[in-house]
Amino acid sequence: MNQTAARRSPLSMLESMMLIRAYEEKTAEIQASGAAAGTCTSVGQEASAVGVVAALGSDDRILTNHRSAGHLIARGADTGRLLAEVMGRSTGYCRGKSGSLHISAKELGVVLTSTIVGGELSLATGVALSKTMLGEAGIVACFFGDGAACEGIFHESLNLASVWNLPILYICENNQWQAYVHRKETMTGDHVSEWAKGYGMESRTVDGNDVEAVHAAAQEAIVRIRETGKPYLLETYTYRLRGHFEPDDQGYVDAGELASWREKDPIALMQRRLTASGVLNAADIVAIEERVRAQVEQAAQFAAASPFPDASELATDVYA
Repeated sequence: MNQTAARRSPLSMLESMMLIRAYEEKTAEIQASGAAAGTCTSVGQEASAVGVVAALGSDDRILTNHRSAGHLIARGADTGRLLAEVMGRSTGYCRGKSGSLHISAKELGVVLTSTIVGGELSLATGVALSKTMLGEAGIVACFFGDGAACEGIFHESLNLASVWNLPILYICENNQWQAYVHRKETMTGDHVSEWAKGYGMESRTVDGNDVEAVHAAAQEAIVRIRETGKPYLLETYTYRLRGHFEPDDQGYVDAGELASWREKDPIALMQRRLTASGVLNAADIVAIEERVRAQVEQAAQFAAASPFPDASELATDVYA
């Protein structure tokens, strides 16, 4: 029997988003200092990660991409072990061998993080087929971006999932940018969700900067997957507020477009909503900010104090 997700309160989802933001800003700071390699952040996309992951149950499996920190933290990953992995330390989730772009965490049900664009799409069908053949409970959640949706493997994956009736929730985080290329240069329409129709797959586009809307849409999608046994495509329409790969000055981004999306910041949106409804006040927001930053600072200290892997471990846990 699948263990469904516990109901998440709007306040807890806000704190998760703020923790993700603090973590990724710290990661960029560490990279800028030379203490870690470059990384891809998901700043601005926190509502998508938290809203979807909060709807998943413990039996569900996650495959994600190079902007994975939000998904991992929303799933309950320890920020100290994450930063240790980013900094190549032995206390990281993969003992310092994956960096920020290939983290997997079996205990969290995170099968893999793929830096190959669309790589997770090629593997999600296999994971879902395995669960189906073994009679295991739960679905497979596969996160990818609009850039991956423009790869051939997107169509191959959706086609196979539809033909085989695989329980996959495809989540396209349409953040408008495909590395350094705007999606308008590679797509004729605005929404990836429309492409699911050709495979007889249910789909929906939701405001990816509204965590409550994302959460509700993900819950509805998961219910449909469990009812029908068929895949579902959920597009979270959002925006990447930082550059593609740190360091990145975003000189290729239209200033007006960036400013417009900054006004739609998912964290600020949720803070305003909860303040207006009387759930929060300014002091509460400051307290949460201080709490998550203290947690991230402690995580950074843990990572910095952790040892590098011993040379004798060079070939251990390496399969290809």
